[in-house]
This record gives sequence, structure tokens and C-alpha cells, in this order.
Amino acid sequence: MMSNNQHTIKESISISGVGLHTGNEVTMTFNPAPVDHGFKFKRTDLDQQPVIDADLDNVVDVSRGTTLKQNGAMVVTVEHALAALVGVEIDNVLITLDGQEIPIMDGSASEFVDALVQVGLKEQEAERHYIEIDSNVSFEDAGKNVEMLAVPDDEFKVTVMIDFNSPILGTQHASIESIRDFKEELAPSRTFCFLHELEELLDQNLIKGGDLNNAIVVVDKAVDNEELSRLAKVFQREDVEVRNEGILNNVQLRQANEPARHKLMDVIGDLALLGAPIKGKIIGQRPGHATNIEFARKIRQHLKKNNRQSKAPPYNPNQAPVYDIRMIADSLPHKYPFLLVDKIVELTENKVVGIKNVTYNEHFFQGHFPGNPVMPGVLQLESLVQTGGVLALNTVTNPRDYDTYFLMIHKAKFKNRVVPGDTLVLQLELQGPIRRGICEMKGTAFIGDKVASEAELVAKIVRKEDR
Repeated sequence: MMSNNQHTIKESISISGVGLHTGNEVTMTFNPAPVDHGFKFKRTDLDQQPVIDADLDNVVDVSRGTTLKQNGAMVVTVEHALAALVGVEIDNVLITLDGQEIPIMDGSASEFVDALVQVGLKEQEAERHYIEIDSNVSFEDAGKNVEMLAVPDDEFKVTVMIDFNSPILGTQHASIESIRDFKEELAPSRTFCFLHELEELLDQNLIKGGDLNNAIVVVDKAVDNEELSRLAKVFQREDVEVRNEGILNNVQLRQANEPARHKLMDVIGDLALLGAPIKGKIIGQRPGHATNIEFARKIRQHLKKNNRQSKAPPYNPNQAPVYDIRMIADSLPHKYPFLLVDKIVELTENKVVGIKNVTYNEHFFQGHFPGNPVMPGVLQLESLVQTGGVLALNTVTNPRDYDTYFLMIHKAKFKNRVVPGDTLVLQLELQGPIRRGICEMKGTAFIGDKVASEAELVAKIVRKEDR
């Protein structure tokens, strides 16, 4: 098993081939990159050699693959190369290209994976940054009958279902339970298309790099000999015929569900544009590049929203407290039965973290409520207020000569019940410098990683003789 540090490759390695749609010969080189570099593409064939970040914000086209554009330059059909990087568990690579399109190779990610494995990985002096799915994220496109879902998990897992209403393909499923299985289970799976799609692309003078060796062609409608002869001529073959299983005789299926496995690989490649490895399970029904990208954007929006929210500070019960209950009682005027913070586990100039262990013996549970003990929201705020009082008094020279009085409470919210057995982790952070004894604090009470209550609090520090 790999360490939790970031990885790049030990040395550069090049691969050459043609682009599927442009038909142009291109050489692509994977190069080592420093910590936190991520995946980037560099167009060495253009003036100034512009760099394109592998990022969702740079997606400009998803019609026949995923296309990125930045700094006036494009790179086309990036999904297979990105999937290979994720599958080998690489974090930082610069990909240089002397053309616009990633070479299609055999339509799979195998040759990319083989090249990366050949040069080997180099561990770097920095921890990996993960995208952790902390709650369900869903996306639906009713028009395309697509549903995508991300759920929490300790590993990156993906399950997809495809259904093209085709009598040949039928309904197919594919799954990967660990990214370490990518090389064997997914990398060999080639792209596929239906014969009618192939004909349309040929009529539009596209797939100039197609040679029937880099795609599975599914034939789910009757086709006459004249059309088969035309295809044979276009692709410079002696003959083209339809096999019994409904595919052209250009390739043999590597797995019975190879199309579903390839769609799964596309999901991995497109989600790589989020910029970090994922911890979570992805479930997709009828995914495609367009919906993969929209789903990735939905995940990013979810992460940004959550990052704006307070995160629970770490709490180790074995850690010696900064203030124990006797020190707190000596510092604050509150006493039984109204002292509602048991210990202080962190205290800096701008932040304090306190602990309140909620037990059934609390006096207020006698009436709030019989048979349904719930800690009153106002007392949760009082616990925050008292913890904030410790922070406020820590800013003066002789804390015993002062008291704190809370003046205002803004934007109080109660998000989860607090019941006997819960441990409240109480975090208060100064929102600005203390002026004329006035402290503005953001307070959040956590149960585990969930927010129980939060509020903006304003207190005043008053010398005892001035009361």
C-alpha cells in the first residue's frame, strides 16, 4: 500500500500516436512535477508554450471527449490520460504536448498506465490533499435520464450502469472497489461507439485518426453490404463484417462489460478535474462527459459551501487540559448549577476550545423535557458564552480583576439536538481586535463533526471595581 504522501514520477517518458478526431501525430511526455503542482498540460508547439491546468473551470467542450482551454490554448480528449494518472495514484505531473489532442492509442488507458509504471513513482515530502465526501451529493439530468451520486467512504470507489436501449449492449454494470485495481480492471477498456455514430462522424469529416483499431463499434441495426464495403475502403481494410455478438470484426471484446468499464474510466478521468484524489463512493447511472463535468461542479459547490462552515476542532480526551474545572471556576464568576464548561483544551490569543460533557444528571433535564431530555438552546449558548469569557479574560494582564458581560447575540442557529451522553466541543474565535474592552467572537458548538449550535457573540471586559 502506498504512503499518504504525494507522488510524482521518477523521470520523463514519452508516448506518440495520433489524435482520434484531428488525425494529427502528437508526442506526449509525462514529466515529474513538484509538490502541489497537480496535473497540467503544456503546449510546446505554440509560441510562449502556454500551460493549461487540468481544472473544471477550463472545460470548454464535452461533445466528443473532454476539452480544456486556458491561456489561449486547447488540449483535447484529456480523460484517458487523467484517468491513468489517478489510477496509478500520481499527484503531480506536467504533460507536454507538441499538438492539440492527446493520442488515442488503442482507445484505452493501458499504454499510459504502462508508461507511468515503467518509470516508477517518487514519493514527495508532503501529504496528499483529499477531496472527502462528507455527506451525499446528488445530480440528476432528467432529459438525459442520468443520475449521479457521491456518498461518504474511506476509499475511492465507483459503480456505473449504462443503458443505451441497445439490443446488443443491453444494460451493463461495472464497479471498482479500490483504485489499486485500476491497472488490471479498467485501464484495458476501450472506447466504443455505435455504427450510426461512426457514419455521422465520417460524414462530418471527423475521427480522422480512427482506424478501427482504437474503438469497439457496436452494430445494433441492420447494415447492408454496400455500407460495409464503404467502411472497409475508408479504413483501408480488405473487408468489414458484423460478428454474431453485434460488433464489427475490428476487435475482440476484452471483457463482456468492456463498454461499461470504459464509461467508469471516463468518470474517473473527468472527476480528476476536481484537482485532488477523492475519498468517497461514486454511483452513476448512464454517465457521459457532459454529466460527469456537471456532477463534478456540483461536488465542488458542495465542498465550497462546507468549507465556509466551521469545522470541528480536534479533541483528544487524553490531552491534559489548559484549564481544568477548578481553574475555570476560579476564573469565571459562574458556579453550580450554572457553570457549563468543564475544561479548556486549547487557548491562544484569538481562539479558545472548551468541553462540556452533557450528562443525564444536569438539573435542567428535570423539566426539559420529562421522558425526552434535550439541552435547551439558550444553555448551549451559555456554554459558548462562558468559554468565550475565558478567551476574553485571557487578553488582560490580571484576569481575576475583571469580569465579562455579554452584550449581544447575533445569528443564533440550532442545527442538532444535544442530549445526555453528548460531548459539546465549544469553539470561540475572535473576529477582530479588542477595542475599548469590546470582544466580537464567532462561537460554534460541535457534537463530533456536526454543528449543534452557532452564534456571533459580543462581550465587554469590565474591571470589577468599575461595575
